[in-house]
Amino acid sequence: MTLTLTHPSARGAIYMVLAGMAFAGVNISIQKVTMSMGVDPTTAAFWQYFIAMLFSLPLMLRIGVRGLVSPHFGLHIFRVILAVLGIQLWVAGLAHVPIWQAIALVMISPFFVTLGAWLLLRERVGPSRWLATVVGFAGALVILQPWSDGFSSYTLLPIGAAVLWAGSSLIMKRLTAFEHADKVTIYLLALLLPINAIFAGVGGGFVVAGLSAGPILLIAGLLTALAQYLLARAYEVADASYVQPFDHIKLPLNVLAGWLVFGYLPSGNLWVGAAMIIGASLFIAGKESR
Repeated sequence: MTLTLTHPSARGAIYMVLAGMAFAGVNISIQKVTMSMGVDPTTAAFWQYFIAMLFSLPLMLRIGVRGLVSPHFGLHIFRVILAVLGIQLWVAGLAHVPIWQAIALVMISPFFVTLGAWLLLRERVGPSRWLATVVGFAGALVILQPWSDGFSSYTLLPIGAAVLWAGSSLIMKRLTAFEHADKVTIYLLALLLPINAIFAGVGGGFVVAGLSAGPILLIAGLLTALAQYLLARAYEVADASYVQPFDHIKLPLNVLAGWLVFGYLPSGNLWVGAAMIIGASLFIAGKESR
């Protein structure tokens, strides 16, 4: 079958690539304000999603109060809890870990989905998928290098985010089977706001020192709203197993952004480990699509 740009699978792939581009802008913006400007990660996360919520208000008004009523409110709550915990770990990691390393480590999320399906859902996992999972985790170890003197415990934060976001992505795919991407996006941003406010209240507070960080957080918020909407649209119009491999474009995009903004040059270990992770996840995606 020949795919055209109007085909759901092709549109899903385009949405995922565009989401990856937006997320690259978000990540480099958040790392800039936390690592270089001293903004507390909890403060940055609050303002990032508060601004994203403001940019989403026209969408909320278009849907209307009646259109926002959902019979799956419990699923929305569960997804947001997983997402916000992942966000806190991710932002904290970006304050200490180079962007390319964080992105490569968070890409092991599909392997946690496999483990969760086996442990929690009692799904059968064949030998080939177990092998791919082992190779993926081995790739993460190559990047982490826990045996080296340069190992930092902060590099475990993106892995924790990968675990939580794996669960959040599965719930999002479940929700888009019943509800439009607009509603799924609005629920996420609206419910994230009070939870992020709690983290900021007990963490770094709400004051952003210095005027230079404000415009960067504004850009991060706009790109966050856009990225979350594009991600929901990707999962809405196409199968998760098909669009997931296109998420890997985040790695070269974030490497490029890290090099342009911070001058980070990834070591050879990154490319070896990333090749193992990407190859194993593409293998799993192929098995799932079949």
